[in-house]
Amino acid sequence: MYPGDAMFNAVPIFVMIMFIVVIGLIIFNMGKGISQWKKNEDSPKLSVPALVKTKRTHVSRHTHHQTEPHHHDHVTSSTSYYVTFEFESGDRSEFKVSGGEYGQLAEGDMGKLTFQGTRYLGFERMRG
Repeated sequence: MYPGDAMFNAVPIFVMIMFIVVIGLIIFNMGKGISQWKKNEDSPKLSVPALVKTKRTHVSRHTHHQTEPHHHDHVTSSTSYYVTFEFESGDRSEFKVSGGEYGQLAEGDMGKLTFQGTRYLGFERMRG
């Protein structure tokens, strides 16, 4: 047996293992997403007094490699918006919100937060 034979036989096995791992991770993440959705659906819709405590953004950049015709990479980005609310008890919860909603909220705003599990449903600012 030549040393190259072992390598030649190991590569397909390695590729198959990596394929199985990737498919497993995809299935696991889908299961997590479905589980969180189900948990939110089973949670009651709550409307409680809350304070907008902090706001933050997260920008993700994605590079798409193109080989034809001029070999230019294409970069895209996406922004996620998060707001942390503080309840009368002092507890805090962070929710992912839309960009429009993010722009309407200011730190220090008081109002009524409506949510279901980890799902943000709205915030009605107190008039005062």
